[in-house]
Amino acid sequence: QVQLVESGGGLVQPGGSLRLSCVASGFALDYYAIGWYRQAPGKEREAFSCISSSDGNTYYTDSVKGRFTISRDNAKNTVYLQMNMAIPEDTAVYYCVALSPSAHGRNCPHWPPPDLFYDYWGQGTQVTVSS
Repeated sequence: QVQLVESGGGLVQPGGSLRLSCVASGFALDYYAIGWYRQAPGKEREAFSCISSSDGNTYYTDSVKGRFTISRDNAKNTVYLQMNMAIPEDTAVYYCVALSPSAHGRNCPHWPPPDLFYDYWGQGTQVTVSS
C-alpha cells in the first residue's frame, strides 16, 4: 500500500518535548519534499514546516521557528519532527504530506506557500499540550 503514517503524538506538558515520525510505505519518501501541517479545532490549517528532497533545505513558520526541527532519515524512509518547548497553542492534529512534484517540484517552495498540493498524506497524530 502507498501510505504515510504519523506517530509519536500524545499528551505533553508546556515546555516539554515530543518527536513525531512520518513513515512512508509503497513509495520513496526521499523523492518528495515533505511538509508538516496541523489542524486545531476552530482554527485554519497551518502548514508550518517543510524539508526539501534535493537540496535538503528546511523551512519553518514564525509560530514554530526555534522550537521545532524537521529532519529526515532516508534509510528508514522517515521524516521526523522534533517538538521542543511545547506551548498550549501547539495542540492540534499533526499531518505529514508528500508535496506534489508537479505542483511544487522536489524542493520546498516558498514557505508557507499560498496553496499546498500534495500526492500523499497520513491519518494524523494528536498532540495535546496541557498541564
